Amino acid sequence: MISKQTFINQSLELNLFFLRIMKEHSIFLEAAFGIKDRNLIDQADAFKNEFTRLLSHAIYLSDGVVPSIVLRSNEIVTKYTSEAEKATQFATGIFIDSSLTASELSLSPSMYNRDISTLTDHVYTLNQHSIAATNMIIRFKSDLKNNVSSCRLFTTAYPLLIDHILREAIFFTELLTRLQNGIAIDIKKDILEQETFWNRIMSEHSFFIRGLLDPTEVELFDITNNFGKEFEILRKEASAMNKSSFDLSGLTEKTLEETIKLRNFKAQGTEGLLACKIKSIIVPLLGDHVLREANHYLNLLQSYNNI
Repeated sequence: MISKQTFINQSLELNLFFLRIMKEHSIFLEAAFGIKDRNLIDQADAFKNEFTRLLSHAIYLSDGVVPSIVLRSNEIVTKYTSEAEKATQFATGIFIDSSLTASELSLSPSMYNRDISTLTDHVYTLNQHSIAATNMIIRFKSDLKNNVSSCRLFTTAYPLLIDHILREAIFFTELLTRLQNGIAIDIKKDILEQETFWNRIMSEHSFFIRGLLDPTEVELFDITNNFGKEFEILRKEASAMNKSSFDLSGLTEKTLEETIKLRNFKAQGTEGLLACKIKSIIVPLLGDHVLREANHYLNLLQSYNNI
């Protein structure tokens, strides 16, 4: 049975990471709808507000509780997040509450001997609300996917991007549901599942960036294309590998090396977007968004290596 400490730590880390991801998915979708789809714009904005509310509560519960390794991983926020939010609000006209970013940057790590037993019920309730809200946006994304694929709706979001953010939402609910059922997230046991999932995400990030660059950015196009191909190979290798294989650690080490390279590239890209040095149709928050996902994946891979 999962311990209270593990339940609280894993739940809060997931909520801090994924609730922000869900909030930003809502922003990206809202910015991608046409003027005539006012109803969809309003729905996406409502999701943004709901995930902002849930994230605010997760931040409140996390102060002095979440391990310092999580806060140092840059998967929750980065040094670029606040500026990227402001630049994206300016570009799109969508209000983004940056006070949450300031609160996350000032979070205190877990304190020794602190009594956290009273937090269990609060975290369980947060998980339930997060699952409910994410299930609602899953239905919203599923409808969008179906309508776009049948040409009943036009959006500037790629069909693959809609499918991509749908899979991330489903993954979030699956992980939280495990915790709610008393099952800890075991990175040693689940590493192949995590690698298969996140290698696909990293590959698709690269191809999305490739497709959003200005045609004149030939060098960046080639770099992102190569990253996309490399992570697709790693995804296939992880998918085909047996959990008991002795080659598992070698694959994870290789994946870790490639993810560090991609993370560094994403950080440089985010800097370039904020400095207006990259010609593209990428909003700066998307750069920071995919950077945080790479940081989250690195944290998982490094945790496995440490085990």
